[in-house]
Amino acid sequence: MEVEDINTVAVLGAGNMGHGIAEVAALAGFDVNLRDIKEEFVQNGYDQIEWSLGKLAEKDQLSDEEADDALERVTPIVDFEDAVADADFVIEAVPEKMDIKKDVYAELEEYAPDRAIFATNTSSLSVTELSEVTERPERFCGMHFFNPPVRMQLVEVISGAHTDDETLDVTEALAEEMGKTPVRVRKDSPGFIVNRILVPLMNEAAWMVESGDYTVAEVDSATKFDMGLPMGSFELADQVGIDVGYHVLDYMHDVLGDAYEPCPLLVEKVEDEKLGKKTGEGFYDYENGGVDIPTDAGSEDAVRRLQAVMANEVAKLIENDVADPDAIDEAVMLGAGFPDGPAKMADDAGLDALVETLDALFEDTDADRYAPTDYLREAAEEGGFYGGADGEESDEGAYDYDTIRVEKPGEMVGKVVIDRPHRMNTISEELLDELGDAVEALSEDDDVRGLLLVGEGDKAFSAGADVQSMAAGGGDPLQAVELSKKGQDTFGKLETCPMPVLAAIDGYCLGGGMEMATCADIRIATDRSELGQPEHDLGLLPGWGGTQRLKHIVGEGRAKEIIFTADRFDAETMESYGFVNEVVEVDDFDDRAFEFAADLAAGPPVAQRYTKRAMLAGRDDTDAGLEVESQAFGHLMSTDDLMEGITAFMGDGEPNFQGK
Repeated sequence: MEVEDINTVAVLGAGNMGHGIAEVAALAGFDVNLRDIKEEFVQNGYDQIEWSLGKLAEKDQLSDEEADDALERVTPIVDFEDAVADADFVIEAVPEKMDIKKDVYAELEEYAPDRAIFATNTSSLSVTELSEVTERPERFCGMHFFNPPVRMQLVEVISGAHTDDETLDVTEALAEEMGKTPVRVRKDSPGFIVNRILVPLMNEAAWMVESGDYTVAEVDSATKFDMGLPMGSFELADQVGIDVGYHVLDYMHDVLGDAYEPCPLLVEKVEDEKLGKKTGEGFYDYENGGVDIPTDAGSEDAVRRLQAVMANEVAKLIENDVADPDAIDEAVMLGAGFPDGPAKMADDAGLDALVETLDALFEDTDADRYAPTDYLREAAEEGGFYGGADGEESDEGAYDYDTIRVEKPGEMVGKVVIDRPHRMNTISEELLDELGDAVEALSEDDDVRGLLLVGEGDKAFSAGADVQSMAAGGGDPLQAVELSKKGQDTFGKLETCPMPVLAAIDGYCLGGGMEMATCADIRIATDRSELGQPEHDLGLLPGWGGTQRLKHIVGEGRAKEIIFTADRFDAETMESYGFVNEVVEVDDFDDRAFEFAADLAAGPPVAQRYTKRAMLAGRDDTDAGLEVESQAFGHLMSTDDLMEGITAFMGDGEPNFQGK
């Protein structure tokens, strides 16, 4: 089967995950049969889809017509046979109980056509065990969406012991058709990738408090502000539901052994039905203040202990051929919102130090959860997960970065891709460092005479500063001042680099992302892009040059309008303001961006360099700008490029400038 052969998707279960998956499938153009055991359940799921589509239309993320069309493709059904008789692909999303799921598959096998692929949305249960209930284990896999499916990008595609490659390929292709990013889990293992990292991390946080060495506040401060994770460990447990994490952990304990023994603190919370936000109390009391995490209560020891446990789980996944470091990092960044993947975080911390931490904890406690796996020791000896597992050098040599990607697509164009799609290409301090380095290196690269700046994916050029990672600074004003200066200086390198810079904008271009685009020489944008400086809504101001640079492009009045209102503006409006040079249709975007950048790169490099220099010098001092202009004019009179341009002009040809 090919993904083109899939017309009808049956979704079994109309709860939170089921109706979300059904909505995603309908938006992708598939006919969807949404089934549950009672009319009220399936109707409630259908109503939730209608409400969600209405919200998307209200926010202009799709048109009213597209919302109506998607809803028409969803058919709510109670009768099992009617729901699956014509299905090409079945996604089961019933409650996370092995017995319930097995009963569903026994009935499904009776009514589904032979061609249909079965996929379970389980977050932790054995795909292999479920597949063996059916007569088609080779056409059975895991397809684990994350909540809410409409917003979350990740889908874990899990191979059972019997799953064939064709099934996995089709399932990955289906996820991509739904606009998701599939990450393959090569082996059926409890927790797969994301939960295999998050749940032991939650358990370790609980053990740290259970030991009496740390408080909830200290652990959450370390997790959220020192490590830069989206939430504190206990805050996340409360948000998801302590019972949910506990049941996954309990299953891991049964299958994988004592290293996953649930901490008594978690058991106590579950037994007392203090399950987090949904019950009003968990690790935090939501009826009396809720979450209050101090920014400066963490410690290096707490961070090191949490990092060490995560690194050990990463090593186990690699050692058991569940996934490689790249897949682990991508899945956890997409599925859990980590600013960096756990393998990279471990490498940055130093595997030697993390192994020492585990050895010391194991010696003190004799607890299996601290026993370093053999692969972790090997990776430490080889320089890290990436140094040992796939440490080949980048094809670009000097252009080897983590948060950006540098490409040379030809025609003397250097392409810089903001490569954090899991974070809407938001700008971290690490990205500022890497972008500054890349611009300097490309400026010295003889093969490059024009820069093209884009964002990875189709959601955002850049949605602004990565507030989450920057919150790790704990709100220190002096650190914030230095961060502002770093952003100003980094983006300033785009202004002062000797070649033309084209920012090609598709999707969100907000806050720091717009400040970055402001420093390009020319900007094009798709007709679906949204631009703006929302800092005033946060009680801030644009801190990476926006208060100074924007007014030189759109005028002081428009700049104040954009900043003071904190509104989002469509590309056509920003074109009328003079910020966007050209608005293009989405289908033409990639070709037009490269074509425009190539045209700029073909220009006279010496003249371009001096033109940028003169215009920049004259922003606030016209006389200074005129002086630079006159000196540059005199210099250009003696260049080979001038003669090349005159000769081509006289002969009605195209000049071939050499920068001499």
